Amino acid sequence: MTYETIAVDRHPEDDRIARIRFDRADRNNVLDSRVLDELTVAITDADRDDDVRGILLGSTEPPFCSGASLAELTELQWEEGARWMTAYFETLDLLRDTGKPVVAAAEGTCVAGGNELASACDLIVAGESTRFGQPEVGVGSTAAGGGVQLLPLMIGEKRARDLLLTGRLLEAEEAKAIGLINRVVDDGDAEAKAAEILTTIADEKSPQAYRTIKAVMKQWTNLGLTGQEMARDLTARVWDSPEFQERAEAFLAREEQEPRPFHGTRPRDPEDVE
Repeated sequence: MTYETIAVDRHPEDDRIARIRFDRADRNNVLDSRVLDELTVAITDADRDDDVRGILLGSTEPPFCSGASLAELTELQWEEGARWMTAYFETLDLLRDTGKPVVAAAEGTCVAGGNELASACDLIVAGESTRFGQPEVGVGSTAAGGGVQLLPLMIGEKRARDLLLTGRLLEAEEAKAIGLINRVVDDGDAEAKAAEILTTIADEKSPQAYRTIKAVMKQWTNLGLTGQEMARDLTARVWDSPEFQERAEAFLAREEQEPRPFHGTRPRDPEDVE
């Protein structure tokens, strides 16, 4: 396959490591249908290749990944949005399912879908100024590609609520302190450290035991994702709404968001109904 949005090769210091790196920094390495297709092929090929002992997910230059392409999402009807989410979930599952070690090397920005992709890897290494989070609430989206479901398991419910409901971003050291990522290194050194970890695993650890541990631990992911189809369909409905369209377009145009009323969920008081 000819890749247009990602760079796929072997690590120059250890050719047992397959490097899969986002390669559209000029577009903030956003996720769109083409990127998801290429990631799916690259991860599947690495999984099938017996010469590959580990997978490094990174970017050729910062940012790591800024999440889904709002320009593409605003063009999707409900059915198309559901299919987009299905492809996205399948990409995440490939990272979780492969029996090979997968380490994310994040530099710059790792937010929204980028944070979900990194979280699907076994370990995350980040440059010290890298920022993490799920800011989807600000543009009217849901973070239901895994953030809503898995953050409470990873970092605790209250911390997850803080990130999901306020959209605030974390510096790498805070992300490490709450258990969102594993290692913090100097800016520019994330890929080298990720490769070092993968080389150590390949040299010293049991592939059979690694695969088994990873498979058994996936039960926690499975618990969080029991409502995956519901999350897919609800998110597709949100993307096909006027509110999302307005907020996404304002974000892309770098315009200030227009406040909207927050509605309750209780039935109206009969006295208020005309």
